[in-house]
Formats: sequence, C-alpha cells, structure tokens
Amino acid sequence: MKFYTAIPKSLKPYYDSEIEKYYLALEGGDLNKAWNHLERAHIIGQRYPYNHSYAHWKMLQFGFKIKSGKEILGQIPRLIVGGVKSFVGKIPEGNPGGANVPPLKPFPIEQEIKEIFMKAGLSPS
Repeated sequence: MKFYTAIPKSLKPYYDSEIEKYYLALEGGDLNKAWNHLERAHIIGQRYPYNHSYAHWKMLQFGFKIKSGKEILGQIPRLIVGGVKSFVGKIPEGNPGGANVPPLKPFPIEQEIKEIFMKAGLSPS
C-alpha cells in the first residue's frame, strides 16, 4: 500500500500549469478546453490528497457553472472520498475524474501526460 502526501516539487509546476490553463480557458469562454485541463490536472494530481481533492473541487464548481446536475451530484462523493483514496494509494490511475466516467475505473494515461511524469522523474503509473 502506497501512502502519498504532498505533490513532488518536480511535478507541481505541471499540475499548476493545467490549473492555470483551466482558468484561462474558462475566462475565454472555451468550456471544453477548460474541462480538458481539469481532467489533465486530475490525472497529474490524483496520487496526492490535496491536489486530487482540489481538482474535484474545481470540477464541482464547474458543474455549477454549467448547471449540470449530473456533474454536481457526481463530484460530491468524489470530493469526499478522492483525497482519502489518494492518501492510502488506492486510486484508479488515469481516471479523468468527471461524473461521465465510473469513479473507480482506471484509464490509459495519454502519452503527453506520461512524458510529464517522466520529466518530473516519476513513474506514470
């Protein structure tokens, strides 16, 4: 069982960049692009309790912004349980985190995100 706490300093800039790109896309009105950056931030940060929970918090807020009951209701349990699952090392690797996918299903990690993990000196899975 793996226990994670803080996101490594080598990975944090990539996570922060996705969050920043989310805000920029949101401000620019490109909701699809904004959501994609939240999903990428979720995948990058899902091993780390704070970052995992923060990604779900932003997804919940996004659900309110787009008035999606499905996303809002789907994010509440993810927000409550996600950080705990990260802490004990029981996360579905590559899961993008949205209510449109099963919360416990692992997904393949796209090559670009694998390269981010490698640049940060970490294994992508």
